[in-house]
Amino acid sequence: MPQVDVWQWSLDVPETQIHGFSHCLSTDEIQRANRFVKLRDKHTYIAGRGRLREILGQYLGLSASSVEFDYGPHGKPVLDAGPGFNLSHSGGRAILAVCEQASLGIDVEKKRPIEDAVARHHFSQAEYAELSALPRSSWLQGFFNCWTRKEAVLKMLGHGLFMPLDSFDVTLAPDSPVRLNRIEGDNPERWSLVHLEPASGWVGALALRDVVEPLKLVWRNPE
Repeated sequence: MPQVDVWQWSLDVPETQIHGFSHCLSTDEIQRANRFVKLRDKHTYIAGRGRLREILGQYLGLSASSVEFDYGPHGKPVLDAGPGFNLSHSGGRAILAVCEQASLGIDVEKKRPIEDAVARHHFSQAEYAELSALPRSSWLQGFFNCWTRKEAVLKMLGHGLFMPLDSFDVTLAPDSPVRLNRIEGDNPERWSLVHLEPASGWVGALALRDVVEPLKLVWRNPE
């Protein structure tokens, strides 16, 4: 049974901890952190990246500063010899998925008010029709179910927004099975989607391909 470790932590950390995390980042990560205009965004990036390095270092038997990343054609970080992983953050919370058996994608979003035009613009016709058919009380949950599942698929593939968002369909109704219904150029049966609720008010999704179900999810918190 494939196991996915799901780590989560707060990105709101003291200044002293930000300073400590900074020392384990690479030169290019420091340069990226310094490009943020807002200090809070800079600290969020450092807290996420520094803790990511610490956790991955545990799997690799390395110090946080010794972890080295390779990057896909669209910038997705990967380990040359190590587990598959993916990081997401929203609303001051980070979530990291790690799997020894497969690459994966994860997304998390803090629920907040969303205009209908966002769904109409970003979702496929089938997804928007399913969302529009939901009762108003379920609309926001359905929106974020869809959004996080689509993001998780894109992040697993490493395509980012280079893949058209209407080129695949996911389920989104709160009472529907979580799955990929259609994807151009691929067989949706190869995919596994998992709904996540890491905390009250947050919605997430995990996407993997070519793994034997069921998956074993193990929730972990950094020390």
